[in-house]
Amino acid sequence: MEYKRQETQPPSVKPRIIIHGGAGNITSASIPPELYRQYREALLTILSKTHSYMLTPSSRTATTRPSLPSALETATYAVSLLEDNPLFNSGHGAVFTRDGINELEASVMVSRGFAKRAVGVMGLRRVRNPILLARRMLEHGDADLGVFDKGKEGDHVVVGNGHVDVPSAQGHTQLHGVTAEALAVKYELDMVEPGYFFTQRRWDEHVRALERERAGLGVGTWSADEYLPQGTVGAVALDGEGVVCCATSTGGLTNKLTGRIGDTPTVGAGFWAEEWTEHGDPAGEASRSIRRPGPAVVLSDALRGLMADCLPTPLLYAPVQASPDLVTTRSFAASGTGNGDSFLRTCAVRTVGSIARFSGLPSAVALTKVAGPSGDLEKSAGDRWGRTGEGEGGVIGIESVIVRDIEGKVVETRSDILQDFNCGGMFRAWIDNNGEAFMRVWREDQAVPVGYLGEGIPENPHVWSGEKVA
Repeated sequence: MEYKRQETQPPSVKPRIIIHGGAGNITSASIPPELYRQYREALLTILSKTHSYMLTPSSRTATTRPSLPSALETATYAVSLLEDNPLFNSGHGAVFTRDGINELEASVMVSRGFAKRAVGVMGLRRVRNPILLARRMLEHGDADLGVFDKGKEGDHVVVGNGHVDVPSAQGHTQLHGVTAEALAVKYELDMVEPGYFFTQRRWDEHVRALERERAGLGVGTWSADEYLPQGTVGAVALDGEGVVCCATSTGGLTNKLTGRIGDTPTVGAGFWAEEWTEHGDPAGEASRSIRRPGPAVVLSDALRGLMADCLPTPLLYAPVQASPDLVTTRSFAASGTGNGDSFLRTCAVRTVGSIARFSGLPSAVALTKVAGPSGDLEKSAGDRWGRTGEGEGGVIGIESVIVRDIEGKVVETRSDILQDFNCGGMFRAWIDNNGEAFMRVWREDQAVPVGYLGEGIPENPHVWSGEKVA
């Protein structure tokens, strides 16, 4: 039977958000209680601000009606907050290269809505918020890919000691160094001196790791005893139009070579977003046959009170029965974090999307096949697993599903928050479909060590798994 696709009623999709702050050798030995609490407060605060922003209508111009932010706006807003927080390996707080330099990377990608769909920037030393540069390049992409006016002179922008001619990003998806920074100046983004990115904590990690390497105790990019950031920050958002967006930013590997380019700005390796249609609802049927564990981290009454104004009411729906007279639109976006060279070798995040798209499996299952324990990322390290940091990492994401009947009427919408990792831990926070805010570092079957949450908070893993805040 031939399916005739008709443009019909727009879907009503509930906005969603998940953020991450890096993954790797995160253990109770490498993250003491006070530092853990700092990460926890930072992630929940950024999550709260982003969720409030995501649900606050605004007018883009004086003549337009107020509307909710797009997935692109929400995801980049969250990442800009992470870039400004020195706890995380991005922006102010980025790691150093072997030469003691901060070189930043960032990327964005949307499932639809912009001609370029994806942008990566790298080798940045003076752009305060690299994620905003990636966003501007994406937004200007439609004009960049239009008819070029040969009669117009390009703007010559001075960056540092060099002169580069950058009238626009042209049709380019990736830009590096002074050329990318020239665009940042053109877009009137905040520029800073390189010293802005310095933090004493990152400098000390840089020095200690190189000293260990010189003493023959391993590579300078990873330590079995210390959490040396080799990951990123990122956010994935879903908006009311069913568009998903991933935004990712990083300083790269601790003590990477100056000039090294990682997976964060490389399309398909450290990030991916796409949309496709299917006959029937194969992922829905597969999902119902898979038992999934429940949540482990629930916001306390006190902390939830701080977020009460921006928490949505639960969305209830009854899944439709399988039928060949259905057309399903699936959207997937994800952001990776960890050993970027391993993500590059496996084209990790695009692989997740391909498994979901071409097998009909839920994206959550596809993600675990790549980023979960014994998945493709881990296998890519071979016998070096656990000795060099190779293969370590995790991925967060969102899958959105819109099911229509043959006439184009929406009969169901649903979405899933996605996450998995194969290493010691992954800093992440999200709000579930019931309006509960979660923050988690370790796996759901791992209780937070005694003393990490303060006095009076239950530590019995048989009562709760993970970190349930009382």
